[in-house]
Amino acid sequence: MIMLNVFTKPIEGFFIESLEGLIFDVKGLVHPPDRVIAYVRYIPDEKGSRIRQNIRYRKIYSLGERERFLKENYPKYLYKDPVFNTVLQAVPIDKIAKIYDPRLKLKELVHKKSLTIVEKAALDLALIIKEKAGIKLEDIGVSGSILVDLSTESSDIDLVVYGEQAGWNAYYALKKLFDEGVVDKYDRRSLEKLYEFRVKDTSIDFEDFVKVESRKVLQGLFRSRDFYVRLVKKPSEYGENYGDRIYESLGYQVISAEVVEDKDSIFTPCKYLISNVKVLEGCSRYIVDEIVSYRGRFCEIATKGERIRARGKVEKVTDKKGRINYRLLVGENREDYIVLG
Repeated sequence: MIMLNVFTKPIEGFFIESLEGLIFDVKGLVHPPDRVIAYVRYIPDEKGSRIRQNIRYRKIYSLGERERFLKENYPKYLYKDPVFNTVLQAVPIDKIAKIYDPRLKLKELVHKKSLTIVEKAALDLALIIKEKAGIKLEDIGVSGSILVDLSTESSDIDLVVYGEQAGWNAYYALKKLFDEGVVDKYDRRSLEKLYEFRVKDTSIDFEDFVKVESRKVLQGLFRSRDFYVRLVKKPSEYGENYGDRIYESLGYQVISAEVVEDKDSIFTPCKYLISNVKVLEGCSRYIVDEIVSYRGRFCEIATKGERIRARGKVEKVTDKKGRINYRLLVGENREDYIVLG
């Protein structure tokens, strides 16, 4: 059995492997004491295109496909959480065979004598960001397929930066790197390619997609390869422990609103505080005051003062003192979105 403590308990950006060899990517910073909320990503499959230690694996992309796979094959990794009051994918601690830490993977690449093309690109970009941002090596890591040794020559670069201040430093460093031409913004053709991939799991109009994706700082191209950087607060900075708040689902809404605070919009999970809310579809009885998503694609959508439209699940949030507010959770459903306008 894996023993977890404050230094080893997996959080956003980590991967975990179950006793059966299923590989999950960890979601968020708030987890129950006896398990880790994580979504299945790679599964052993003799027809899979990725190979590790002579075992073939298949990557599962959409959230719906991931849930179907577990429901049909490993229902024990689906459970109704009493705090979030919804069915979640999660691995009990006693079913975890291995934990993959992005920070340790980066250190491994630093000392590795022979690197693949994608490993070399990931290492170089991570070190460039580290130097430009003035952050410590232990603040940055390599996630995604590289982390679990299942990358291919065409794999993306997935980096993660831990800590609020380190995150801001990395964000401003990336802005400078775009200005200097070290990394490149997506052009329209690149965005068309990205849209074709994303539309499988997110349903929005291409022009709305272009408006938000074209100005993002945390993604782009490095040596003609897609890269994504997630900024993740440390659990001690996040301000919420498991059970501090109870969540209750109240159905779906489509809203328009003004963003009044965007300081957490660059982090994963991301949050936008909103006002002047208009309910366009769904029950108008509940007025949400924040939009939250655990998916990186909903970061950097809007800044303070801009109006947005969003679709998501309304949740009633009750803290330990009995105080109540309502939030819109975006990203659990393919029809969910946040767009400008």
